[in-house]
Amino acid sequence: MRFVLPLSLLATPAFAAADKPFFSLANTDFIVTIGFLIFLGILFYFKVPGKLMGLLDDRSKGIQSDLDEARAIREEAQSLLASYERKTREARDQADEIVANAKAEAQAAGEQAKADLAANVERRLAAAEDQIKSARNAAVREVRDRAISVATAVAAEVVAGSMTPEKADAMIDRSIDTVRAKLH
Repeated sequence: MRFVLPLSLLATPAFAAADKPFFSLANTDFIVTIGFLIFLGILFYFKVPGKLMGLLDDRSKGIQSDLDEARAIREEAQSLLASYERKTREARDQADEIVANAKAEAQAAGEQAKADLAANVERRLAAAEDQIKSARNAAVREVRDRAISVATAVAAEVVAGSMTPEKADAMIDRSIDTVRAKLH
């Protein structure tokens, strides 16, 4: 502000009007300089530069508050984005875990089904073997019983043909003695 007056004097075309004295009312340059200085005085009297600076400061504060608000909104948006990305990752991880668990359960169910099938086959094989063994034993018994009946019939015919009444009495006595010996 100190340099306004000297600079304003240098900027005048006073040097062009060299034939008239500068501090004369006839010199238009002097009149214009005085009018300019009065104008500057009025501006300083009504504190226009201070008001302009205040308006500029208010505008600067408004711009700064807008910037702060924009920064806060940006940070909030970034935190929301990070939250959504985290939730998306968690959901993806959870879905992967569900799929892995389902695969493991399906595999375990398959293994259990195989084990159950193998146990069922073993039970059926054992039951079939038991039936075969039982049928074989029954067949062997039937053959033995048949062989015994045939042998008994043949022996009865042979004994009947070679048996005399004295031999029969002796045989009966021996049988009675054997039974007595075994019973006592």
